[in-house]
Amino acid sequence: MTDKYGNIDLHMHTTVSDGTDTPEQILKKVTAAGIGVFSVTDHDAVKANGIIRSLLKSGGPLFIPGVEFSCRDEAGKYHILGYGADPEAPGFRDVLEYGHDLRIKKVLVRLDFLKIEFGFSFPQEEIEALLSLDNPGKPHIGNLMVKYGFAETRDQAIRDFLNRIRFKSEYVRPEKAISGILAGGGIPVLAHPFYGSGDDLILGEDMENRIRRLKEFGLRGIEAYYSGFSEKLRGIALSLAEKYDLLVTAGSDYHGENKLVKLGDTGLVSGEEYPEGLRRFLERFFV
Repeated sequence: MTDKYGNIDLHMHTTVSDGTDTPEQILKKVTAAGIGVFSVTDHDAVKANGIIRSLLKSGGPLFIPGVEFSCRDEAGKYHILGYGADPEAPGFRDVLEYGHDLRIKKVLVRLDFLKIEFGFSFPQEEIEALLSLDNPGKPHIGNLMVKYGFAETRDQAIRDFLNRIRFKSEYVRPEKAISGILAGGGIPVLAHPFYGSGDDLILGEDMENRIRRLKEFGLRGIEAYYSGFSEKLRGIALSLAEKYDLLVTAGSDYHGENKLVKLGDTGLVSGEEYPEGLRRFLERFFV
């Protein structure tokens, strides 16, 4: 299978989580970029999937509904992508609601932390607007800090203030995310597999141990093509996919203006033959 679908981007975010493009804008940009297959993977949320599906037209790009869960356990931090899960399936719904509730709890704790530790406070109407968002997080609080002069940039707000508070146990566990995706008939995929907490780079036996553990929980795929990967890392990821019989995905992790990542920047070269794992992944959705 060669360039049947054009470019592919299966990892992007909208304003439903921490992106700056609405679902409608994402669809327009995907179409303009000539991307043949795409997925929206908002954090702990699937609202954008329904919006995009309602706007799709014959002859346009092909769409795979997605989601991303931020996970942690005793062995570290993981991001688990889920593709094609039924949003009404009880097991999948449970994980979505759990992840959302954790996000709201973290926002409240972070706001208290900023007030107690640094004297930063915001008008009540700003807090209410923040909590009314679909999935508020650090970028939204960071933008608010810039607005009120508590930081020069959002990145500085996150780095120098918001990252000072840690939530060791306040995460979705990877086995919970994976089981929820599987309960909805979806495909769980390890996102940007070499990246753990902060600047940690997970390689070698540590990486293989991680994959073996997640496979025991039901992991089905690995994001081997990613905007932040060098050719060497892509090669390692593809070798791991082959060794552990994993499907392969390709994603940019596009967030609009919130990250310096271009839509469609996955490292997958248009026109080249797709690796077997990516071909098998696409065949799960398209004949």
